[in-house]
Amino acid sequence: MFAIQLTNTHLILAVDEEIQVTELVTYELNDGIATITVNNGKANALSHEVFDALNAALDQAEQDKAIVILTGQPGMFSGGYDLKEMQKGPKEAMALVKVGSTFTRRLAAFPLPVIAACSGHAIAKGAFVLLSVDYRIGVEGGFKLGLNEVAIGMTMHHAGIEIARHRMPAPYFYRSVVNAEIFNPETAIAAGFLDEIVAPLRPTAILGKNLVALRHLEKIAVSPASAVLRLFKMTIHNRDSLGSLDPEPTRLKMLPLNTRHRGFEGANLFHPADPEQIGI
Repeated sequence: MFAIQLTNTHLILAVDEEIQVTELVTYELNDGIATITVNNGKANALSHEVFDALNAALDQAEQDKAIVILTGQPGMFSGGYDLKEMQKGPKEAMALVKVGSTFTRRLAAFPLPVIAACSGHAIAKGAFVLLSVDYRIGVEGGFKLGLNEVAIGMTMHHAGIEIARHRMPAPYFYRSVVNAEIFNPETAIAAGFLDEIVAPLRPTAILGKNLVALRHLEKIAVSPASAVLRLFKMTIHNRDSLGSLDPEPTRLKMLPLNTRHRGFEGANLFHPADPEQIGI
């Protein structure tokens, strides 16, 4: 086994059985399974640097022909876009959203199976990542999952709306996208964010509790059906069905955010002192 350390856009190959944790993203290959872990502060906020590192990790997984397990820190899958970048101005916000939308489209059409080991909270763009992969396993606990953009005065990129439409049952699509309803892990299954939940474990151990799903996807990935899988995913997630990646300024206009928002997209959901600010 070897680990590939990702720092921004740089890869460092290390022949070692230990995962080499960095500030942003780590990559570990073990028996044809690549575990990609995001580790960017308390919120696991998604910035340009994080997306660069994630894309480099996916490049390596594709080269390794590996099934991907995407996970986060214990208790936090991702709180969404880094609002410190989003609040720099409309141009900067559109640039980050375009990068993020391109990344989730890449996940959706990735030629090998992608599994999300949702290690905790998954809010806003973090929840969109869950909607973009093949299989989602969450953990039990007091975690929040959902799309809170409307609640904090943000609109959604139309590609994200279409991804949600693809993966969510119709009643939950409206409740989530329009009403900004937030779910716990149990109700997130019916809403379409998760496929199942397990008892709390280390993020990299979540899949150990469901080898059936993992091995099923592994068989597809290495069988003659793999070419069909690639074609099928590319067809489902083509540009026409998910919309253009060019953000529309009217869709990205942000209302003034209260200064109590703490620098990332889903921030207020984790600060009960501000419940009136987010409508929960």
